[in-house]
Amino acid sequence: MILTDKLVFSRRAVLAAAATLPLFRGARAEPRLPHRSHGLSSFGDLALPPDFAAFPYARPDAPKGGQLILEAAGTSYDSLNGYILQGNPAQGLSSIYDALMAGSLDEDNALYGLVAEAVEYSDDKRTYRFFLRKQARFHDGSPLTAADVVFSLNVLREKGHPIIRQFLRDLDRAEAEAADRVLVVLKEGFGRDSILNIAGQPIFSAAYYAKRDFGRAGLEPPLGSSAYKIGGFEQGRYISYERVKDYWGKDLPVNRGQGNFDLIRYDYFGERAVGFEAFKSGAVNLHESFTASEWATGYDFPAMRDGRVTKLEFPDRRSPGFQGFFFNLRRPVFKDARIREALGLCLDFEWSNRNLFYGAYTRNVSYFENTEMKAVEPPSPEELAILEPLRGKIPAEVFGAPFVPPVSDGSGQDRALLQRANTLLKEAGCQRKGSQLLLPDGAPLAFEALEFNNALDKVEQPMFKNMRLLGVEATLRVVDSAQYKARIDNYDFDMITDRKMIGGVPGDELLAYFGSASGKSPGGMNLPGIDDPAVDALVDQALKAKTRVELVVICRALDRVLRAGRYWIPHWHALSRRVAAWDCFGHPEATPRLDLSYSSLWWWDADKAAATKARG
Repeated sequence: MILTDKLVFSRRAVLAAAATLPLFRGARAEPRLPHRSHGLSSFGDLALPPDFAAFPYARPDAPKGGQLILEAAGTSYDSLNGYILQGNPAQGLSSIYDALMAGSLDEDNALYGLVAEAVEYSDDKRTYRFFLRKQARFHDGSPLTAADVVFSLNVLREKGHPIIRQFLRDLDRAEAEAADRVLVVLKEGFGRDSILNIAGQPIFSAAYYAKRDFGRAGLEPPLGSSAYKIGGFEQGRYISYERVKDYWGKDLPVNRGQGNFDLIRYDYFGERAVGFEAFKSGAVNLHESFTASEWATGYDFPAMRDGRVTKLEFPDRRSPGFQGFFFNLRRPVFKDARIREALGLCLDFEWSNRNLFYGAYTRNVSYFENTEMKAVEPPSPEELAILEPLRGKIPAEVFGAPFVPPVSDGSGQDRALLQRANTLLKEAGCQRKGSQLLLPDGAPLAFEALEFNNALDKVEQPMFKNMRLLGVEATLRVVDSAQYKARIDNYDFDMITDRKMIGGVPGDELLAYFGSASGKSPGGMNLPGIDDPAVDALVDQALKAKTRVELVVICRALDRVLRAGRYWIPHWHALSRRVAAWDCFGHPEATPRLDLSYSSLWWWDADKAAATKARG
């Protein structure tokens, strides 16, 4: 898994890098590596040949110019460093850095040469040599060399965000053999995708950070090397990125037809509703609708009626990942899985889908929705071979049909489901005292849902009403984005809404989302705090799977165990992405499978823009 803005998740950094990693080893005989490639992938299969001209979904001759103005996720920011735990980073920061290799939006876990034009590797895939393009440059014109790559990997291991440090755990050493050659050696027992995590990390300037502490958040625009650099910004209001017209890598196959806007700007608003009003006025020119009600009823305004704004739907061929209300198992109130299941029965999805969502959604039941990794039937013989050694350490239900949330009668207050919830609570030792439900230790069964906006209030309040019928006191707390991030980083919450994406070839993201170590480190992605040796064992097997067939079987087994844990109240997903835009843009006919990537692949259509302006 290659991290982007989702982060965006004392010695000086440069001295630490110099102390631990040698630069040039010209006198030593370096290992001979028999294999050479223009890219890397999880299982060694690349869809594109060495001489490919551009990614098939990009338009190589896309015009340059214009501006894309988007709503930012969150309500503010206080840092321009998106690769450390400290601070709340601005959106879009990953766009200013190049990496050794760049991913394809049509292939799961596949990388092609960017700064590195080629890579050699050993038979055991433990040792790699990256050959850097001599024309690679930072934005100040200084050369991007192997020393910068070595520095970057080392400083990320030492001072990077805990999630990045975890993804780099298998890096044994990196050495700059020459200005244009980097040798990377993995540790024994390395994970299948470890080299992809290394090759996809951003490259920082060692000279730039010789005078700065990489581990500190701040608002000084950092030195980058990619198609964009930070332009104007105002903390709490907006941040913009300017296209680098003499970008050194603009004609590389992995970049051709991309980075087309002269300016990309993210505007910050306190609420998404305010951001939508900005879009309707033209202050924002592209808006992705994440709520069915907005898409169904929110577009009756003048610019839509006269054709200046268009609505577009694109099939979403990705796995939707897993989204829901997640319990913090670090809190005593959620220790018992029966309590967690009972609370989950209070969400009447069928009522919400009909009355709030216009029937647009499908309920999530699996952590691997819409993929072959989803467990559906009772375990196959291949799955049983994996699960049997865990018998007695995992719930017995894992050996039957996987858990699926029950379908309600759609009334909003399904008596049968609430009665089942009441039974579960009693079995967990809870007792009713008047209108209040008490835990076995006598403490009230009460908790707080933490959010940074009110987007889900209309879903949560009916659910909380059903919980109150059971004697559970559930409340909602909305905080600003800075406080929200601080509390999430330190797991200071009871229940939270979260969505995590899983690729078509699940890898290190499994470790981040479900591994026990991730849930014990500040800033980790295992927000529920899953701490189960059986889950750890299955994740470890998934990371070491040698074939896709083997990986599918392991992930199905993992899905069963996770679903039996009742760690979440599953949400829902749509089968399309809904985008509205002022009629100023062009976009490729072939939509990439893994993302729309409108900030990278779309372009400004000057003729359309002129016509739209004339109609206004």
